[in-house]
Amino acid sequence: MSTTSHQIAIELADRRYDILIGGGLLGSTASFDAVPRSRTALIVSNTTVAPLYAQQLATTLGKIHGEVLQLVLPDGEAHKNWETLNLIFDRLLAQACDRKTVLYALGGGVIGDMTGFAAACYMRGVPYVQVPTTLLAQVDSSVGGKTAINHPAGKNMIGAFYQPRLVVADLDTLASLPERELAAGLAEVIKYGPIADDAFLDWIEEHLDALLRRDRPALAHAVRRSCEIKAWVVGQDERESGLRAILNFGHTFGHAIEAALGYGQWLHGEAVGCGMVMAADLSHRLGMIDRAYMERIANLVERAGLPTKAPALGASTYIELMRVDKKADAGKLQFVLIEAPGRAGVHGADERLLADVIDAHCA
Repeated sequence: MSTTSHQIAIELADRRYDILIGGGLLGSTASFDAVPRSRTALIVSNTTVAPLYAQQLATTLGKIHGEVLQLVLPDGEAHKNWETLNLIFDRLLAQACDRKTVLYALGGGVIGDMTGFAAACYMRGVPYVQVPTTLLAQVDSSVGGKTAINHPAGKNMIGAFYQPRLVVADLDTLASLPERELAAGLAEVIKYGPIADDAFLDWIEEHLDALLRRDRPALAHAVRRSCEIKAWVVGQDERESGLRAILNFGHTFGHAIEAALGYGQWLHGEAVGCGMVMAADLSHRLGMIDRAYMERIANLVERAGLPTKAPALGASTYIELMRVDKKADAGKLQFVLIEAPGRAGVHGADERLLADVIDAHCA
């Protein structure tokens, strides 16, 4: 299926690249005009996505590159680690790939993060392209150049800022997305409203049922607006020294849930959705937003089919896991909170108040 394509530019201090959004993009060589030509390319995918889209992408890339290799990794957050990352390096070295080799990340956030990290490290940097096939990856993880693997003590704690040459978000791939994955992606769509665009939050509330039905125009608008907001933020703060931290709304709570349960028990978007409810409550308790706005966010998360109650692991467990969050400053916990509808910032919180929030939202 084809649809009107949209192009959004990521404007950085010393370079730029584009996000392409539309249907039928994987089958068109024009989608990859911005990619440097090379003797070899490697498509990195997983056992779920590769059978669906890898051959189509390989056929298209075969008209661009001399040889197109494929590597299929195990699927899931539990495999976002050193062992799996080394499989990428093993394949690159076995094929004597040089520094002009282009890597293609075909899959969701896990594949995108690991492929980008491998590209940053192999021969101290080779070009790569993000080809996200999940809603979460299309609206968030494929954009902005954050790459990483997980550590048992913390999510995404080992990685690098390394920008892709291009992002190709083919909306056709969302048709095969399981409902649970679709809902997980909606968490990252919802977050953009409270932190940057309250009018977008209005739109999401009005069109959530259409998004859940996978209505194409609604999905296209959600992906496009999400990428526009992220492009604006990343363009001002590529390395998360200030403004970019607001994109982590709900993530401090969410990452603690993922680490506590073991990666893969909850999907990332599920943990973020629950984390946004908790962060909204903390924002309310600190007097930044009223109860009605807090409840509005919680209701929207619930309507999207996402959990709003965290596992009952004890406030002390959550707080200790949060100490390794990347926003922590000299051991002090920091959270992205809603300062006003459509505006967010990073703030500290008293641990007693934090414990009250955690206890109030544990199942």
